[in-house]
Amino acid sequence: MALFDQLKNRAQDLGEQLKTKKDQYRSREFADASMAVCALVAAADGAIDPAERQRTASLIVSNDTLAVFPPDELRAKFDGYCDKLNRDFDFGKVDAVAAIGKLRDKPDQARAVISIGLVIGHADGSFDAAERKVVSDACHAVGIAPSEFDL
Repeated sequence: MALFDQLKNRAQDLGEQLKTKKDQYRSREFADASMAVCALVAAADGAIDPAERQRTASLIVSNDTLAVFPPDELRAKFDGYCDKLNRDFDFGKVDAVAAIGKLRDKPDQARAVISIGLVIGHADGSFDAAERKVVSDACHAVGIAPSEFDL
């Protein structure tokens, strides 16, 4: 249980860091990558249920970093990635990881996207192995060691 508490605290700390840097992330690539990682985490177990969509919707409206984007635009991006993942997870994952990988040369934005993935992964109180795997894959896409996020 101590490990879970540490991961939860780390996710909360990362969320706080995101709030202080929100103006740095006003780009289409950041919006795309953020919604791609949310969709990947939501689909990690093989199905995207309404509760997972609701968690992402809550993040969109409550996260200061994402508040710089119109919520409808973010929802459309998230839905687009979810649709691709539902049709064919492997090809959808390639598309989502490619969107995340566009931040490879923007390490601050890349870390913020990984942090968003962690926040979504921890939202239900359980960060399972499949969710950890897709967030780890996102780390590799942007050239960040997963160990930096205790993955």
